[in-house]
Amino acid sequence: MLAASASAQTAPIADADEDPAQEIVVTGYSRSLEEAIDIKRNTIGFSDSIVATDIADFPEQNLSEALQRVPGVTIERDRGLGTRVNVRGLPTEFTFVSINKLATASGSGGRDVEFDIFASELIQSVTVQKSPTAADEEGGIAGSVYIRTARPFDNPGLRLVGSAEGAYNSISEKIDPNFSFLASNTFGDFGVLVSVAKQQRTNRTDSNSGINFRPISRWTDKAGKNRDQAIAVLARDAGVTFTDDMKNKIVFLDKVGDRVYQNDQDRLGLSGSIQYQPSDQFNLVFDAFAGSYDTVEDEYDAAGYSASSNSTLETIHEFDATTLADSGIIVLRDVSYTNTQHEFLSKEYRNSTDYRQFGGEMNWQTGSWKISALGGYSGAKKTLDFANLKHVAYAPSRTRYTENGGETIPSDNPKTIDMYNAPDSYLFEAYETTRERIKDDKYAAQLDISREFQSSFLKRFNFGGRYTNKANEREYGEEKIQGPARGSTAYVGKRTLADSPLESVTEIVGGKHYQARDLDWAQVSNDYARDFFRPDGFETPFDDGQYYKVREETIAGYAMADFEFELAVPVFVNLGGRYLKTTVKSEGFHQVQNPDGSTGYTDAPVSSEGSYEKFLPAINAHAELTDSLILRAAASKTLIRPALTDLAYKRTASWNSFRFTDGNPNLKPTLADQWEVGVEKYLGRGGILAASYFWKKIKGVVQSELTGVVEDVTKYNANGTIDGVYDFDVYQPVNAEGSYKVSGVELNAVIPFSMFADWAEGFGINANVTFLDSSLTGQSDLDIATSPIGLADNTYNATVFYERGPVSLRVSYNRKGAYVERIERNMYPVYRNAYGQFDASASYQLTPNFRVELQGINVGNAKTTGYTMDPSFPATYEFSGSRISLGVRAQF
Repeated sequence: MLAASASAQTAPIADADEDPAQEIVVTGYSRSLEEAIDIKRNTIGFSDSIVATDIADFPEQNLSEALQRVPGVTIERDRGLGTRVNVRGLPTEFTFVSINKLATASGSGGRDVEFDIFASELIQSVTVQKSPTAADEEGGIAGSVYIRTARPFDNPGLRLVGSAEGAYNSISEKIDPNFSFLASNTFGDFGVLVSVAKQQRTNRTDSNSGINFRPISRWTDKAGKNRDQAIAVLARDAGVTFTDDMKNKIVFLDKVGDRVYQNDQDRLGLSGSIQYQPSDQFNLVFDAFAGSYDTVEDEYDAAGYSASSNSTLETIHEFDATTLADSGIIVLRDVSYTNTQHEFLSKEYRNSTDYRQFGGEMNWQTGSWKISALGGYSGAKKTLDFANLKHVAYAPSRTRYTENGGETIPSDNPKTIDMYNAPDSYLFEAYETTRERIKDDKYAAQLDISREFQSSFLKRFNFGGRYTNKANEREYGEEKIQGPARGSTAYVGKRTLADSPLESVTEIVGGKHYQARDLDWAQVSNDYARDFFRPDGFETPFDDGQYYKVREETIAGYAMADFEFELAVPVFVNLGGRYLKTTVKSEGFHQVQNPDGSTGYTDAPVSSEGSYEKFLPAINAHAELTDSLILRAAASKTLIRPALTDLAYKRTASWNSFRFTDGNPNLKPTLADQWEVGVEKYLGRGGILAASYFWKKIKGVVQSELTGVVEDVTKYNANGTIDGVYDFDVYQPVNAEGSYKVSGVELNAVIPFSMFADWAEGFGINANVTFLDSSLTGQSDLDIATSPIGLADNTYNATVFYERGPVSLRVSYNRKGAYVERIERNMYPVYRNAYGQFDASASYQLTPNFRVELQGINVGNAKTTGYTMDPSFPATYEFSGSRISLGVRAQF
């Protein structure tokens, strides 16, 4: 139940003329573990912390990669980099995140937070709280992540800290700079701190993936020669007599692709703090936290799409009717197709996020009263610009599984092609563009008052309230360019891939040869595509149908009390309740049909409101069984608010299906009843053994259902004549009936080896493991039993460290078990294999003011793999390489 980490810091080395028996005081990683254990011991509830033992010295380059060391926490990786955080196996949006007690805006467009946008050099501590009190802001069924930036009185006096490093990616073979600087000083009762962090990072991922099952119904559901030939080939080559109940049980490889991703990141972070602290009884602070995070990702795809609409089976070379026999599924492992759709795609993603946060906090204690006040703003703006240059060639080909993935190769048909070396065969289809803009604003104010008592039973009474006002606005649009000017289709069917300059993909992105296979191919660079295909001044227009704005206002009040009494042993109890009222107002355009038969939207956004009230009780307690043995327990009701996309009151219409699809601002939150019990044994010298069991019952999960009927809707034909007047069904997201359960066990051990022998001074281990279980199964239309999406049955972390004198060494291993990544076509579960990676760090204190540091991430070059239903049907095979950084830190 404890995890903590921090970079090594050592006090000045003893002078040689001094007493040789004088001990060198180690204040780095070991100290951070001891501080976290002290926090753990003095906290009523369940929480885990990561602490920087010195200012501007957070241990990891990425917040999510640091949090993966915490028990019960796993991270989502994007091309090898940690991005979002999962607590106890639940989705990322089930976790509440705040910075300096203000809910964080990251521009994700949802409730989840993208941790990689924040510069970790500006962070002082991160705490994962798993059992809330009534005073805590609601919003995290899984847990809450509290981030705190540095303040001047964290380390009084003049502090100047600077660092510089170069980071090397083993595949891109590029060295990227990272700089940070912090200045802090206290002047009597006042303190000022400013810091800046600038980082560039280049990452490359090579992938043979995108492979999944496609049912034979792709052709058998349609009449005609393609259906007839598919049925005939099944009988001839596999001995299968096709019937309609087999249409989803005979599957083939839908799409096989080779991809190179190059991701260039540019991150800037700024923070400042002004603090007034005349005494321990009064503290006033103003914090500012701002930055930008810009990324450009180039993706180059070469793929074979077996299931094109004008293709069918030609020859089945190999099939498997045994591996998935329990599910009644036959897999066509190796097949020649009559007209495969081959695609060359040059994709470019340009993302830019600007975030800022300003807040003030006051803490004042007078006698037995303590008053705390907080107010501030958190906002983010995010823009996304996407482009996809698409060339397509239709020709007979053969697609088959390989040991690690799949491949498309020439078939025996004389019209076949080598898809990687036939640029004249690929015809221009479109230069597809999309543009998205998200604006996320959050305002908050809070007042907390507490009264301490000298009684032997009631120790403290707390009450307070919080007001929050949140607004999220999204604009989105897309457009295809098919000629030299808007509206032109001059390139379609005429311009070939060979008409553009082609380069080897590895030459475009730079670095090593393609890692996933012994293969190379040439494509159009995204720089050329952007310059050539976009008309002057081009900007993708926004689509009214995709617009929404959601405003959410909450007033909350709470009361809680702390009790202390004896029941053979000392017992401490925190008991309270939180009442809240939330009002939601959402607006969006509604799709309508014009009298001429065309489709349009309402002239202005249509708005709708909803509201709900909830009471959330919470109790946390612990008992000191002995001086070193503590028993903890907690129980509470928590919630997570609906996704913004579900609240968005926009309407789309399916005129031929007589159906409207609306958002639902009147959605209620998803609720959870939860409890946890645990025991902790403190070992001394910074050691602990801990175990806990937790249980959650989650109800009110959102799903789409028929909610009503719009009567007498006039439907027009394409020529403007009236088709008729009909009743249209309305489908909306609603809170579903029923519930599901998540439970698990967390084990943690921090063991300094010096407790066993003096010669082992400086050595130790920090390890944890989490086992998860859930009553929910995957939603497969074929009734294939699966665990919930994203839930790994087990995760574990282990760090072996040595820290003595000027030397600090650490080796860490993090592993997340296999989990369901998605359910393909709602029928076939696609898994991510268990993934584990080694990280290592070493530092040496050259002088009291200078330290040199070496860090390796994924030093074993672990690859990401996955499969559909069974490992013999691989679906993902990715290499993101390792990241090695060398730097120096100076502090005065």
